[in-house]
Amino acid sequence: MPTPLPATTQTYLVGGAVRDALLGLTPGDRDYVVVGATAQQMLDAGFKQVGRDFPVFLHPDTGEEYALARTERKSGRGYTGFVVHADPSVCLDDDLRRRDFTINAIARADDGHLVDPFGGVADVQARVLRHVSEAFTEDPLRILRAARLLARFASLGFTIAPETLALMQQMAASGELDALVPERVWQELGKALRSTKPSAFLHTLRQVNALHAVLPEVDALYGVPQRVDYHPEVDTGTHLELVCDMAAQLAPGEDAIGYAALCHDLGKALTPAAEWPRHLLHEHRGVAPAQALSERLKVPAEYRELAMLCCREHLNVHRIDELKPSTVHDLIARCDGFRKPARIDQLATVCEADARGRLGHAETAYPQANTLRRLHAAALAVRSDAIAAQGIRGPAFGEALRKARSAAIAAAKS
Repeated sequence: MPTPLPATTQTYLVGGAVRDALLGLTPGDRDYVVVGATAQQMLDAGFKQVGRDFPVFLHPDTGEEYALARTERKSGRGYTGFVVHADPSVCLDDDLRRRDFTINAIARADDGHLVDPFGGVADVQARVLRHVSEAFTEDPLRILRAARLLARFASLGFTIAPETLALMQQMAASGELDALVPERVWQELGKALRSTKPSAFLHTLRQVNALHAVLPEVDALYGVPQRVDYHPEVDTGTHLELVCDMAAQLAPGEDAIGYAALCHDLGKALTPAAEWPRHLLHEHRGVAPAQALSERLKVPAEYRELAMLCCREHLNVHRIDELKPSTVHDLIARCDGFRKPARIDQLATVCEADARGRLGHAETAYPQANTLRRLHAAALAVRSDAIAAQGIRGPAFGEALRKARSAAIAAAKS
């Protein structure tokens, strides 16, 4: 039988769940901190430890995380270089002090009482992201967290406190961002792309001179001009921010589409300056940096493939009304759209985000997206078994199927 925790033990709800409740949002995961217990007492009470050397446990019934109150001391470079100290003598205030932002350093007792030693409630009300202490500088990942939280909460009017921005700039200048592992960078980027305003993530990182260290392929787009008749915003980096926000609007929470939007114009950074503001062949030049970025961050294969095909094909979709039926067929085939039909819908969405992600064009109609979807549906309706029933085999079968699908596309175009 499990042994109950000592009566002197205190448990508090902490972090994002408390913050989101104060903001009137539906809380996500619920995390708890336990004050006054040992690791052995947690195990004896039936909790399961997460990792052998870390004081975090899963509740035996709910599976929610319960962490022993702890302090952390910097011992090396990067976000992993910490010595963790957890025992019953660590008080709640000490545990909250190690957290990143004041809005995340609020605890709620079982009776609903809030423990707020660092003014987090006031910062929630003022819509300010403010660091708890100078220990903020010990974890370079917090630069990305700040940018990601701003992307999530920008629509609520949040800003970053000037003193926190100054610390972030110091951290970026220290070179510690180089110590971040790719998986953690991708984790923060993915969350930002699932947010309502991904541009805030990019803008914040650039504001503190961190974007070039984290996403150099993206940072290289800023300052690159485009033709004003196509792009009233002119700057390619600004265009990218608008496209990412539009993608978040068209496909909320779809980080695969957000990532493809992020990568679609990377080739413009490789256009020789003598050719500006034109960017001939940027759709082909961009494939290599999109692949390099994806491999470095260890982006999931499906995301990488979508990003590369959107980079390569987005101009073809923009001019789909000019393409021959056989050319439309081949575009779909290059995207593996017959085996993976969802890709074509994703491509259409990214291209719409590209077209509407221009200054003054947010409400401009983009009929090409539905044209692509309609022609794709027509081609998919062609049954391969009907061709096989004609006795066609081998290479001739593939050519006959292509002709039939192209004919269906031609009929749908007319």
